[in-house]
Parts: sequence; structure tokens; C-alpha cells
Amino acid sequence: MDRLRAMQVFVEVTERGSLTAAADALEMSRAMASRHLESLEHWLGARLMQRSTRRLSLTAAGQEALARCRQMVELAEETRSAAGQHTRQLRGRLRVTCSSSFAQLHLARAVGDYLNAHAQTEIELLALEHAVDLVEERVDLALRISNQLDPALVARRLTLCRSVVCASPDYLARHGEPRTAQDLALHRCLAHARYARDEWRFSRADGQQEQVRPGVRLRSNEATVLMQAALAGAGIALLPTYLVGQALASGALRHVLPALAPETLGLHAVTTSRRHQPLLLRSFVDFLAARFDPQRPYWDEALAGSA
Repeated sequence: MDRLRAMQVFVEVTERGSLTAAADALEMSRAMASRHLESLEHWLGARLMQRSTRRLSLTAAGQEALARCRQMVELAEETRSAAGQHTRQLRGRLRVTCSSSFAQLHLARAVGDYLNAHAQTEIELLALEHAVDLVEERVDLALRISNQLDPALVARRLTLCRSVVCASPDYLARHGEPRTAQDLALHRCLAHARYARDEWRFSRADGQQEQVRPGVRLRSNEATVLMQAALAGAGIALLPTYLVGQALASGALRHVLPALAPETLGLHAVTTSRRHQPLLLRSFVDFLAARFDPQRPYWDEALAGSA
């Protein structure tokens, strides 16, 4: 059997944690992946993995061989990329996930533009409100808005995600406008079920930090739900500017407490490994990085106009 392919199977199995996941990623049957592993073990003269019904674990010989097999696979991929970069056309399929609100408002359009530019590519976009296990779900790329990422994953920051405190003019006319952060404890507030659910933190212009426990009347795990409630006059919400930029620009929502800045988060492209990434994955991440300005994404222009 092809020894380089066998090494690639071995590396994929160790990184994905199962023979089935590795076989799916390499588009081969589980039986074929198993034969590649057996062939590699026969050639090396050593057992590389302990197999059980529940897990796979490396033997001492497997641990020794893994680094060298990775080097061989990476070298082969780099050689292939260098030789064919001027003639190869992007092709293949990516499985991508991000939050529902960002997918609907920004990523879907970006995906459409990318697919139009690369006719032989496919993307499966999973719009979810929870972080999935990239290996178990066979996800190639996750877009995550956070400052606390899993250190076991590889992250590339694409841009910033700013938030604002906002409310409808109708709500402010009926209940008054808060003048300080502490006033939020006396108002009807709308909060995300996961992010800043119990305490909102702000930075003042003088660099001092301020925090408050808002008077929350509605929680949701989906930011669009909170925006719609805010537009209906249900209360004051802390929402990302990528979501409420147009509502702020049109006056449907008003920026409340503009002198206070909520924590700025990073929008990251997250993958399981930077080793032997497919050309399609690298290309798509580069495309997103070019589309979203690293310091001032296009959706913040509406916020600037509403200030």
C-alpha cells in the first residue's frame, strides 16, 4: 500500500480520535483506513496503537513514530502545493459553524461570494448557538466570538466584535434614559443567556472599570431574539454592533450610555490544527480575513454614523 497515505491515515486517526472520523475526513472506508494502519505497522515492525471498542491510544512506538509521520505528511503537502499552486483550481467541501445571528447577517453573504468565485467548492454552514466539538462533529472551521478559547485549538483572529447598550426610543420615552451604569439595575434589561448574563462590565473613558447587575426581565440564547424584543420596546439590551448597526443608523434603536464601552471580543477562525490544512480551508480563512477589517469591520460604520 501507499506508505505516505498510510502515514496520513495514522496522523488523522491520532488527531481526530477515531478511525471512523479519520476515514470520513480522508474520504475512504473505515475498512480501508484500518488496512492502511495495519500496513504501516507491518512496515515499521511495531504496533502503533492500542485499539478498543471505546478509544484508541498510542503505544510507545506510536508516540515515537507520530512526529516523524507528521513531518513526512507536511513535507509532501508543501511540495504538492508549491508545485501546483499556479495550476490547481480550488475544489472540495468545507463544514463551517458559527452563531445564528452572525451566519444570517454576515457569513452567509461571504460564503455566497466565495462560492461564486470558486465554482468547484461546497460549504455546509451550521448556524448554532453553542460551541460544538470540532472533531466529533467533523467541523473544518468554527467562527467564535470570544476572548477565552480552547488552548488545544488553533485560532486566527479575523476582526473585533464590539457591543453597545441600546433601547428603542419608545422604551426610553416611557421609562427614561439611564445616566449611569448603576441605573441599569432599575431598568428592564434583556440579557444573553450565556454571555454577560448576570453582570455587565464597562470601561470608562478614564480607563476605570465599572460593573453592574442589570434588572433582567428577558433572557435568550440567541441575540436576534433580544434585538427584536428591544425593537418592540421591551427593555435595554447589550448587543453586538454587527447585529444592531442598521437599527442604530435608522434610529429604530438608540445607543444608551455611549461613554461606557462594553468588553470588546475577538472574532476568531478556529480549527483543530494548523498542520496539513487543506488548501481550500486556508483559502477560505484568508478570504474572511481580507473581508473583515482587523480593527474596524464594515458593520461598525453604522455605529460611527449614529454616535
